[in-house]
Amino acid sequence: MDTQSLHKVDQSEDLIIRRAYRRLLRSIKSPRSKDDQIKIRAAYEMAVEAHRQQRRKSGEPYILHPIEVARICANEIGLGPTAVICALLHDVVEDTDVGLKDIEKTFGKKITRIVDGLTKLDGAYIADSPQAENFKKVLSTLVEDVRVVLIKMADRLHNLRTIGSMPKHKQLRIAAETAYIYTPLAHRLGLYNLKTEFQDLCMKITEPEIYRNIAVKLHETKKDRQRYISTFIKPLKDKLKKTRVTYRIHGRPKSIYSIWNKIKTKQVPFEEIYDLFAIRIIVDVPFAREKQVCWQIYSIVTDVFNPIPERLKDWVTTPKSNGYESLHTTVIGPKGQFVEVQIRSERMDEIAERGFAAHWKYKGIKNSEDENVYETWLNNIREILEQNKHSDAIEFLTDFKTNLFNEEVYVYTPRGDMKILPKGATALDFAFSIHTDVGYHATAIKVNNKLVPMGYKLTNGDQVSVVTNKNQKPSDTWLKMVVTGKARSKIRSALKEERRQQGVFGKEALERKFKNLKVDFEKNVDKVVKHFGFRHRPDLYFALASDEIQIRDITRDFEVDDHQLKLKPKDAEPKTDVEKPARGKTRGESSRQSKVVFQPKLLINDEPGEQYNYSFANCCRPLPGDEIFAYLTAGAGLKIHRNNCPNATHLMAHYGYRMMRAQWVHAGKEAYIVELRVTGIDDGPGVIERLTNSISTELGLNIRSLQIEGNGGYFEGKISLQVINKDQMNLVIRSLKKLEGISVVTRIT
Repeated sequence: MDTQSLHKVDQSEDLIIRRAYRRLLRSIKSPRSKDDQIKIRAAYEMAVEAHRQQRRKSGEPYILHPIEVARICANEIGLGPTAVICALLHDVVEDTDVGLKDIEKTFGKKITRIVDGLTKLDGAYIADSPQAENFKKVLSTLVEDVRVVLIKMADRLHNLRTIGSMPKHKQLRIAAETAYIYTPLAHRLGLYNLKTEFQDLCMKITEPEIYRNIAVKLHETKKDRQRYISTFIKPLKDKLKKTRVTYRIHGRPKSIYSIWNKIKTKQVPFEEIYDLFAIRIIVDVPFAREKQVCWQIYSIVTDVFNPIPERLKDWVTTPKSNGYESLHTTVIGPKGQFVEVQIRSERMDEIAERGFAAHWKYKGIKNSEDENVYETWLNNIREILEQNKHSDAIEFLTDFKTNLFNEEVYVYTPRGDMKILPKGATALDFAFSIHTDVGYHATAIKVNNKLVPMGYKLTNGDQVSVVTNKNQKPSDTWLKMVVTGKARSKIRSALKEERRQQGVFGKEALERKFKNLKVDFEKNVDKVVKHFGFRHRPDLYFALASDEIQIRDITRDFEVDDHQLKLKPKDAEPKTDVEKPARGKTRGESSRQSKVVFQPKLLINDEPGEQYNYSFANCCRPLPGDEIFAYLTAGAGLKIHRNNCPNATHLMAHYGYRMMRAQWVHAGKEAYIVELRVTGIDDGPGVIERLTNSISTELGLNIRSLQIEGNGGYFEGKISLQVINKDQMNLVIRSLKKLEGISVVTRIT
């Protein structure tokens, strides 16, 4: 390309960048001081200069990314000028020569602190899971300045919207991270729109076929849906007018992900899901009248249409722990369809859509108890951070994630104080939620005046009292009885302290032995730790104290040479439970592990699969034709998983660095086991005959097992059969769906 052409390209790109910046400025709705305007411009200019030579995978100028992240912060999350400045600068420290000192000099300490929180850890940092360490760093900023997490979420949202140009394996890792942390975090901060889009975009990556099918069906039924919504709303409008309340009413389609979730949980096809949309009625009234008017609207809706009482959800009287307030009811609309109706005020609607950011806008108009919905949660997070300051990052993430619960239970103390816990929380979780000491010393727990096991799962309205004894202390089994992060971290902390105290005796015994052998303790103890496969010295000390290993085991395996411990020749290799994947193994050697005589050819990291020791994961049983990835295990070589494996999200979110690309080259004729779930109308023995005839006689496939159970007019069956690839499995599914009385056929993982 000549100089003149290059100049035209530069001019064209500069114009695109300036337009994007002007769009950003128009999206900032919050007030801006003169100083804010100057700093936003300075941040823009610094980012443009820093990223000038960089491009995204799509080929566009990199600077468009931070500008769009800033726009999402302002327009879609509702953040102000400070967040816009930080979003513009969020990648400069990580990706360019600009340092934190440069930012502090121009923008001050507050903005520098936020940008530092947005910067990933140094790539040279050694950790079991660098991803988990980075999550821990970002999440740790929650209690200092929540804007770090909100900007990070805007960053993730834009990356997902523009992810098409990235390799598939990277798309999967990003989707897994999003599903594992960002989606539940968006829910917990009340960011409904972000949560919904995260779910849809992740599904588009992990389940592309299902996503496309539902999207097409939604498009095909759009006009019918709009006509139905108009029919539903018409009789309501006349009655709503008589209230003389300013309102707006509209139908809102449900997300593709939520429709798919309903298809899975209800085991029904798309055509049998009637509540594909929700009707939302939003009233504009003063805060003092909100509850009264919402119930008045509810009365009107249920006068016009018959309600289903058990589907009433009252989050107006008792808001969700993320601040969400709304009145939900399901009614039977025209043509017998179930329709969900959501009733809320304008204030409630803004909090529902924008969550945390909108909450602070309305802070102060509510009573002090409601005002603290986020502060209470942040206090819990603060505790977890304090307790897990020096803990393993994966352990921290697990504890943290339990605080991002989707559903809650509301229980009460003997005095009538309400406690909100995650659904599935136990009586022992309740004890720890009252106070750490109450949890530590809990000996008996009563629910509704009846003694219950500590692992008893609480339900809404339970009244719980705890009996304590100062001699009681936590045990290992307690970890199986709790689900909340607070309880888990407190129990672990107590157990670690107990192990540490016991380990003191093991350490003293080892020091005495080393002294007798005239061996320097500090220079040699780590040889023993490594030899016996422990990660840390305290684990060795505890093993000695609890007789898991004994001093004589050390003298059996080691000898003393010039005041140094040395492995005896017969045991030259250290014992370890970590096995690296062996290259160059033959098919026969690999097959002993996977128990398959012949494995179809795979490419792993673009190399022939025969070079690796791999086997197929039992959790998802991949078939030729499935999209797959390889995961490096600690001691079993590579495991091949489906991209949509139930365990994929956890593996990719924590151990993305252990993932390797994998794809089928050809399948051969080897048979694979697949399990299908079939549901339909129970009309007696004829069901089994139709199923077996379709599979064995018509398709010529081998059925390994068949289980069918009838229940109140319908049946559910589980069929295990042999197929050679995914196409053949899909053929079976299509054939079974055509049979009389069969409603749903799905693959089981």
